[in-house]
Amino acid sequence: MSTREKRTAPPDPANLCKSKDPGAIREILTKVGDKWSIFILLTLEMFPDWRARFSEIEKCIPGISQKMLTVTLRNLERDGLVSREVFPEIPPRVEYQLTELGESLLDPLQNLLNWVNTNAEQVRASQNRYDEK
Repeated sequence: MSTREKRTAPPDPANLCKSKDPGAIREILTKVGDKWSIFILLTLEMFPDWRARFSEIEKCIPGISQKMLTVTLRNLERDGLVSREVFPEIPPRVEYQLTELGESLLDPLQNLLNWVNTNAEQVRASQNRYDEK
């Protein structure tokens, strides 16, 4: 059964504008949906207590620069999805952990990842057909 067949009623595009803060949909999806945020959130899920040091996160995400990891972690912390704890040691130890809000995003992100894994070949084939035109 297709997704269209499962729906009992067509989606209402006006619902996007009915939120308390219509700009929040675009703003939050843009931030949370960027590739590095998704990787970081899903990476933190792999660690015990969903807590990891900067270098551990960096090792798990191929291609991310230290600067981009720093910027993205700061943004995720600002948005309340990740917490940062500094331990008073020498050298200082800093750990990042998913907040309860960040944890609530894991299921939707995993669903998106599953969709990508299931449909990546079909998307690439469509892109190739389009590019050949």
